[in-house]
Amino acid sequence: MNDRVADVTEVETAHGPARLHLHRPTGAPIGLLMLGHGAGGGITAGDLEAAARVALDLGMAAALIEQPYRVAGRKAPAPAAQVDTAWTTVAEWLHGADAEFAGLPLVTGGRSFGARVACRTSAGTGSAGVLCLAFPLHPPGRPEKSRQEELSGVTVPALVIQGERDPFGRPEGSATCRVVVVAGDHSLKKDLPLIRETIAGWLPQVLAR
Repeated sequence: MNDRVADVTEVETAHGPARLHLHRPTGAPIGLLMLGHGAGGGITAGDLEAAARVALDLGMAAALIEQPYRVAGRKAPAPAAQVDTAWTTVAEWLHGADAEFAGLPLVTGGRSFGARVACRTSAGTGSAGVLCLAFPLHPPGRPEKSRQEELSGVTVPALVIQGERDPFGRPEGSATCRVVVVAGDHSLKKDLPLIRETIAGWLPQVLAR
């Protein structure tokens, strides 16, 4: 994404400012993709940038969101209630009734921790679809601590892209959730071309609903 200049804005939330990096397509946008980072990571992860680039090439705007705890310089994530509230606040700022992208389809998602946030808040943000990059089904070595319920609670189309050797496990698909397994581990660095191709095939289907 280095060749794409982003508009960077801080959005006030109940738990401190979130930072929004907004990339616009060359013409009028046909939708908005909103992505969150991993628990201790940032928005420059390769899979996040790949997803954002696909969205832009399709004519969507792409928003990469830094949670307030990361803006404040902390690596340990804030409690779920806080990150979910901050996420929905940014979604409202972008997609609410009087916002720039009001009325356009909103697809939310993220990598790992960010995917969990997008799943839990999909109904509240009015998402048309949810993109999960390396959904962390359970902590490594702890399959009994499953988070499948968060993913299964998503009622709109969901796409999960999971590394075949991901120590965080592999979630189950469903009638509305497609799971695509790619080479590599939780970092999803092994096959970015296939990741881009998969997202490029899925996003138009969501926008057409």
